[in-house]
Order: sequence, then structure tokens, then C-alpha cells
Amino acid sequence: MSKRVIVVGAGAAGLMASSVAGERGLAVTLIERNEKNARKVMITGKGRCNVTNNCTMINDLIANVPNNGRFLYSAFSRFMPSDTIEFFEDMGVPLKVERGNRVFPASDRAADIVDALSAFSRDAGVMRITGRVKSLLIEDGAVRGVTLENGESYEADSVIIATGGKSYPQTGSTGDGYDLARQAGHTVTEIKPSLVPLVCHEGFCMDLQGLSLRNVNISVVDSENYKEIYSDFGEMLFTHFGVSGPVILSASCHMKDMKPRKYEIHIDLKPALSHEQLDRRIQRDFLENSNKNFINALDALLPKKLVPVIVRLTGIKPSVKVNQITREMRGKLVNILKDLKVTVLGFRPIEEAIVTCGGISVREIDPKTMESKLCKGLFFAGEVIDVDAYTGGFNLQIAFSTGRLAGENA
Repeated sequence: MSKRVIVVGAGAAGLMASSVAGERGLAVTLIERNEKNARKVMITGKGRCNVTNNCTMINDLIANVPNNGRFLYSAFSRFMPSDTIEFFEDMGVPLKVERGNRVFPASDRAADIVDALSAFSRDAGVMRITGRVKSLLIEDGAVRGVTLENGESYEADSVIIATGGKSYPQTGSTGDGYDLARQAGHTVTEIKPSLVPLVCHEGFCMDLQGLSLRNVNISVVDSENYKEIYSDFGEMLFTHFGVSGPVILSASCHMKDMKPRKYEIHIDLKPALSHEQLDRRIQRDFLENSNKNFINALDALLPKKLVPVIVRLTGIKPSVKVNQITREMRGKLVNILKDLKVTVLGFRPIEEAIVTCGGISVREIDPKTMESKLCKGLFFAGEVIDVDAYTGGFNLQIAFSTGRLAGENA
């Protein structure tokens, strides 16, 4: 009789784990509380699915996992981004590489990734059950199966928990895996949002709601010691509550001790120009618009929505003629364009985070197999573990790598 494996959660990690275990000839049952598979994968990358990052060196890969990256060395060694790319293309999903080595399906449809994972699971003979796992069956320090919320029990030789974290609970990630892990004696570290938009103090953020800025540089400063903790270049977005966008989401990973006004974000709107170069550029614009009012002379320099905000911050009257603007006034304008400050009040709710920071302690998991060190036959994969990475496809790669390792060893 084949060894029996239960996988809890049909997300990216669970589908990979169940399929790999099924290919080994094991009797695999995949239990998912939702009717459909991988609902969170469907909404990643704005519905396009940033499936991985075309990172070729394992140390570079680990460097993009600020929380317990070294724990993933064995998992990444076993299944690198190149393996992920080969896997999906072999499954009939052409991929493409975009800016920052981000990898997407050529169709820009996350559904193609989900369909491929689901087909892999079916082809591997995995039996799928819709239901919510309430508890683990544990006997003599080893897992023996699971009990569902409806009272049904399923016996197994191994159980893989791949339930995700607590971000996007509408997709089914409600923290069930943490409760199951605690039943086996595991420690769950503090659960916090990661890759999450930021609430800011400045009222002008609401004025700029919907404005996306490309090619800006941000610097995050800890206001308690004035040390820079992070910098990045790329795209950001103003919202009614503060700021979001790729560089902001990545910056949020570094705000470990969040409290109101502890962190400041300094935005360089013109990073390609030095202060002197920007001043010369403004002088040229002013020369061409010498008889215009100040507020009407910045259209070539800034997005239209940003102009009144910048004018207000300079303290220069909007109606002042450009030919009356002094060198000192121009200096204020340059300084604001090179250092637009927003003050962070806190994270948006964890429900809006892309991934969860925190989870099952990596000290209690064997990194070479993903098996629990506390309960024989219990394995973990994906976001339920206390690992999280920057935006750019790295978190899905963690799911695939840990899922495959768990599936190979269960």
C-alpha cells in the first residue's frame, strides 16, 4: 500500500508539494477550503502573476529574502528560478522577462499559471477535497492525519501544511496553518504585514491620489537616529492614505519597529540631475516662460497633478511672475524636488499586505527537508513559514522551492 500524504492548502506551495509527492507514487490528498485553487496567485502582479525572478545566483536570491534568507539555501539549491521557468514552459506556458528580471506569463494572465499548477496536480494523481482542516491527529510525537471542520478524519503518514499567511484573507489565507502548527508544539513568531502600503501624515498625499511616479529615488530614514535604513529606485504611487507602489512595498520590509513618525521617506523626483543641473534646467524653463505665472511654468518639469502641491510647498505665491523669481526662491524649488519628504504613521492593515512577515519559526524546521523538528511526518511549505522576500517574484519562488522540497521528502 502506498504511503499516504495530506497537503493542506492548494496555493502555489501546496499545489507544487502535492504534485511532486504524487509523482513519487504516493497516495496524495489535497485539502483546500476554497472551491478554486490558488486564489492568491490569481491576483498577484495585478492579475498578471509575477511568477519568479530570473535571478541566476543563489546568493543574490537569498539577498532578496531579508527575513531568514539563509534558511532557504537548500530549498533554492534544489529548485532555482531557472527550474521554475523550465517547469512552466514545459507545461505549455510561455514566459517573458521584464524590468528587474521579473518573470511573467507571456499572455499576462495569472490564470495560465494556476491552470498549469492544477493540471500538474491532476496528472500526478492527487485527490482534491474541499474542506477546512480543524486539527492535526498526533500520536507518540508523530502526525497521523487531520480532522476537518465537518468532523471527518483522514489518516496519513505525512502532512504538509501549506496554508499561506494572513495577507489577503479573502483568498483563504486566514492564519489556519499557525493554529495547526501550534497543536504540534511549534512557535509562531509575531505576525505583521510585509510588502504593504504605508499610511502617511502629509495631507498632500490625498491631493496626489492616483498619481504614479516612475524613475524616482527614495531613501528611508529612521528619525530617531537619522540613519538611512533603505534606498531604492523605481515606481511609487500616491494614495488617499499615503503611498504605495513597488519601491514603497519593498521599503516596508525594512520598517521593523513601526510606530508613528519613526520613519521618513525622502523622495528625489529628479534623481538623474544634481542640484546644480536641475537648477540650470529650471532656469531654461523659466527663460522660455518669463511672463507666465509661477504655477503655469512647471508643466514641462512635473506631472500636472504634482504642480500645485510643489508650488504650495515652496511657499512661493502661485501668481508671481517667473521673471521675478529670485535665486533663493529657485533654490527652495530645487530642494523640494530633490527631497520631497513624507512621514510614515504606520502600515496599512495586514489584509492589504502582499505577504505576511512572521510565521512558523525556522529554528523548528529542518531546512534540508522542510520537516518539523518537533513532530515526525509534519512538513511546512510557503508563506506559513517565517520567511518573506522583496517584491519581484521572490515570494512565489519561495513557495515553489519549499513546496517541491516538502513534496520530495514527505
